[in-house]
Amino acid sequence: MTERRSKSIGDLEKHLTKAKTNSNRTEEEDTYSKLGKDNFSLSDFQKAINYHNQRLSIAKEVGDRVGEGRAYGNLGNAYRSLGKFQEAINYHNQDLSIAQEVGDRAGEGRAYGNLGNVYHLLGKFQEALNYHNQDLSIAKEVGDRAGEGRAYGNLGHAYHFLDNFEQAMKYFKQQLSIAKEVGDRIAAGCAYGSLGMVYHSLGDFEQAIEYLNHTLSIAKGAGKRVVEGRAYCYLGNAYSSLNEFQQAIEYFRQYLCITEEVGDKFHEGDAYYRLGISFEKLGFWNKALFHFITSVEILDAVRARCISEDSLKISFRDLSKGAYTCLWRVLIMLQMTDEALYSAEKGRAQALVDALKINYGLKSFSLKSNESEEELTVILKKISILTVFLAVQEKIINMWVLRKERKAIFRQAKLKVEDGHEDYFALLLETTLKNIRAGIDVRCENRSLDKRRDNQTSRTEKDDQTSDEPSHKTIDCFKPLYDVVIGPIEDLLHGDELIVVPDGALSLAPWAALTESLRIRTVPSLTSLKFIIDSPDEYHCKSGALLVGDPCLKKVTNKWGNPIYDELTYAKKEVEMIGEILKCEPLTGEAATKQEVLRRIGSVALVHIAAHGSKETGAIALAPDPCWESTNSEEEEYLLKISDVQAVKLRARLVVLSCCHSGQGEVSSEGVVGIARAFLFAGARSVVASLWAIDDEATMEFMKSFYQHLRGGESTSTALQRAMKCLRDSDNFSAPKYWAPFVLIGDDVTIGFD
Repeated sequence: MTERRSKSIGDLEKHLTKAKTNSNRTEEEDTYSKLGKDNFSLSDFQKAINYHNQRLSIAKEVGDRVGEGRAYGNLGNAYRSLGKFQEAINYHNQDLSIAQEVGDRAGEGRAYGNLGNVYHLLGKFQEALNYHNQDLSIAKEVGDRAGEGRAYGNLGHAYHFLDNFEQAMKYFKQQLSIAKEVGDRIAAGCAYGSLGMVYHSLGDFEQAIEYLNHTLSIAKGAGKRVVEGRAYCYLGNAYSSLNEFQQAIEYFRQYLCITEEVGDKFHEGDAYYRLGISFEKLGFWNKALFHFITSVEILDAVRARCISEDSLKISFRDLSKGAYTCLWRVLIMLQMTDEALYSAEKGRAQALVDALKINYGLKSFSLKSNESEEELTVILKKISILTVFLAVQEKIINMWVLRKERKAIFRQAKLKVEDGHEDYFALLLETTLKNIRAGIDVRCENRSLDKRRDNQTSRTEKDDQTSDEPSHKTIDCFKPLYDVVIGPIEDLLHGDELIVVPDGALSLAPWAALTESLRIRTVPSLTSLKFIIDSPDEYHCKSGALLVGDPCLKKVTNKWGNPIYDELTYAKKEVEMIGEILKCEPLTGEAATKQEVLRRIGSVALVHIAAHGSKETGAIALAPDPCWESTNSEEEEYLLKISDVQAVKLRARLVVLSCCHSGQGEVSSEGVVGIARAFLFAGARSVVASLWAIDDEATMEFMKSFYQHLRGGESTSTALQRAMKCLRDSDNFSAPKYWAPFVLIGDDVTIGFD
């Protein structure tokens, strides 16, 4: 098959020469397209790109919009195969736009499918599903059976990665049936391989191997090297699950060979990772180490070269998380704990670090495992506060205690918990906080965007339903968490201040509340802290404040015309109180619009927002424009979202998010990806946020104490600690649920009020 394809390319090149001689631009364009497709089939993606670019140029010249769209689509596929995902998305969007413009429904469906494939590779499975469902709908509409089968296969892959194996199996079987019906052996081979993956996930390894061998046979016969490589990968996985690691290694090596041959850097990094796991299982630690290091280096290069959008960077990094984890785990096994620290740090908050580097105009800071002693010295010179770096693995928590210009001290602690829970530290955190947060989310006066009146039940009726006061808790309720994360290093904690670089579920722990004697703040990574510390003196504003409280949301109504959100009386009093301290007029009510907040937010030293916040998204509800009329589809008019914050350049030294759930978000390799991170991303030096729903009146009292201490010249961490003590000693708000949710992320700044 490869020889026939090569002969075809030779014939096409002769035909191209003839077309050029005859100045036949249409024939020339068509030949460039065929040459691009043939070289793509041979996995020579760079040549394919060159030919498709030639076709694109001619299509633009002669006004062939359909041909222009096809060229964009083919370029997108080639760049995707090279792991250049951002370029692929851009090209496929151009293809989609042209297909919609010229009314090419089949082309529109194809573009949706191609976009879905890119987002799938980036781990954005919900987006992938949306695109593939649109592809499937159009294929059925236009009667494209082959396209329908393709869409079924793509949907199956998305559901497989979402662990919905029953749905994945259904779609792959439909793909196989259509492939047989239309006589497409390549599509049938892909379907066999996909079914093999599902059987592997279901634990039927023998059946998986049988299907995968079907795929391998078809791919070899058709000269489809990429499909052949994937078959070797999945066969390696199956034999690894059978504990036949030597056989798995042979298949993974063939997988690696093909990825190198076709220039697929993303899957090359994946191949090294899978080889590393097999060598680790066999106890060949040094071989495993080599392969994990190589995998991380390749995946880092792919990420740095190919992806620019923040959310895509995060998704890609999460997909490669296994390689980083395996690397630092093996280094610990080899007692190379300094190198392990650097490997773990290297994988933390990469997208945030990229943004900080750009914001502050700083040079890149590279953490190289083979230069650990030198790099450790660099970090410790910048970080003068006692710092603990955490890395969790199953029931084990690894801790590096860092002290300025001293050798890092490494310790491990094992969590005592029964089997049967996937994330032991999430379980610990959930158990610790369960009673503390009891009753918070159902109180009408909480600053929670999710507290909505979606029916016509009156405020009085709701209050009657939730009138039972939850019992008070003491600081002892944090002892289980304290014993695991602080207890093992308690003897090393000299002084009264600690910086924590948390990992996994521990990123959502109420660190500042764990102990009365320590002022604790968190940072997403050591490198992000270094960049914040190194930010130019003139970057952050020295004066000016933006105070936002109780934005008017009366126009935001449900289908019965009733307001969705409650007023926050104490939030308004809160910012008025702060305004008196700062001699600054706050934005409240109808004046606190999203548009006005975004206009002012980039030119002040202090930002304080007291409003409703969303548990799911971190979005903050601000007042819509006075001319706006409520519709269910226009949340953009009043919700301050992560993307809105990231789009502005902040100069704030301190951002205080006095909103429910503002410290929440999705836990990833970036730490917590939520609204608080967005403010750091945009340039804020430090952020105070809340981990759960907060009581309106209690928070007003908390912030009153907090700002009194800030005004007295105390640092943010000290003011936070003293505000917690103030409520803890009060008669009405001594329960931890009122004062414990607040966390400080980033630097420990002092605000000048003169």
